[in-house]
Amino acid sequence: MARSCVGGCALAAAELAAERTGRARVPRVTVDDGAVATAFVSERHLRVDGRAPVSFAPLSRFWRTADGWVRTHANYPHHRTRLTAALGLAGDATPEDVAAVLAERPAREVEETVYAAGGLAVALRTPEEWAAHAQGRAVAARPLIERGLLDSAPAPARALAPPGGAGPLLPAAGVRVLDLTRVIAGPVATRTLALLGADVLRVDAPHLPEAADAHADTGFGKRSTTLDLATDRRQFQELLATADVVVTGYRPAALDRFGLTPEALAERRPGLVVAQLSAWGAYGPWAGRRGFDSLVQVATGIAVTEGSAEQPGALPAQALDHGTGYLLAAAVLRALTERSGDGRGRLVRLALARTAAWLTDGVARDPGDSAGLGTENAATGLPYEGPDTWLTDRDGPAGHLRYALPPVTFADGPTDWARPPGPWGADAPRWL
Repeated sequence: MARSCVGGCALAAAELAAERTGRARVPRVTVDDGAVATAFVSERHLRVDGRAPVSFAPLSRFWRTADGWVRTHANYPHHRTRLTAALGLAGDATPEDVAAVLAERPAREVEETVYAAGGLAVALRTPEEWAAHAQGRAVAARPLIERGLLDSAPAPARALAPPGGAGPLLPAAGVRVLDLTRVIAGPVATRTLALLGADVLRVDAPHLPEAADAHADTGFGKRSTTLDLATDRRQFQELLATADVVVTGYRPAALDRFGLTPEALAERRPGLVVAQLSAWGAYGPWAGRRGFDSLVQVATGIAVTEGSAEQPGALPAQALDHGTGYLLAAAVLRALTERSGDGRGRLVRLALARTAAWLTDGVARDPGDSAGLGTENAATGLPYEGPDTWLTDRDGPAGHLRYALPPVTFADGPTDWARPPGPWGADAPRWL
């Protein structure tokens, strides 16, 4: 699972480096299972001044309902507010208050009620139920990575900084990436592009701050700014005018009102690579719904496979997020390589639910499986004895960080993430 998506990212990076340096062969790529296993739970290994981050808020969990189970996501304050309001509870409702209400209501009724209020709740389904669901069928009919052209004619080329020099090989050197993503999957993709030399500028709405721990985990190598796309359109257009890539991680069509459809972006910036990430896909009846890795696991049957219909479980990693993130980075790198040949902009799309279908294809639950991360490292043939080999320390603006090293490794390439993350939203809205 991890080998395929992380290896693909490393290979795509190596191919881009070969394309830009004129090398006949790509550098040797190594995929180390221990590095992958550690990076896929990077948010769990993170320590900030010795403190472990809090991954889930009290109202983000499984709940028993009158006829089954539902899982909610309320890590962000606005999602918590919408959840409690949908259930007819006060904003300061306790987990006990929520449990009492949900125990009396059917799971799918809760799902629809909370969705209608702009919150996040998903009823537990078996793999068979998801396969029969309209969204499950829509997802299964699509490719893992959707790819298409945006321009009808080649765009004027913008000179990129040559990779290499005195430091490690950086195949994405000179590439400018506007990062409009949140939480894990999108930020993992753009963190990887920054590792490979891209100038990544994350752009958030000033009224929607990212959780400090999430920013500390996925903000390596990037800069972070805030823009209100409703009022700061001129500044955004100035950034877009020389951007190479725009990555979005919001619900499909959520940014359309700001003129950020792929077609509109390509018209304003010919040759642009637009990468879109969503939970459920840009198609089907759930295309407009919010979602996170934990909720996609519940809908697609993974929670049943990892536990049972009577007692749902979860994957030992946010594998849909991390897997999709590395796939997205690989897709962007491949699109840049192709653009270097014909000058045309491209669109790539990925969805957590489609990644779930790919990862679970042909997988059956093994009651004897401990759901561990493996006992032997395929790259070295040695036992996997824990993550310490792939963790390191560094001081930064957020404090002393203990964090996971990158799983993307190739000859002459970087061995660590670039500079540690600075304060969220503190950078000027400009390119380096």
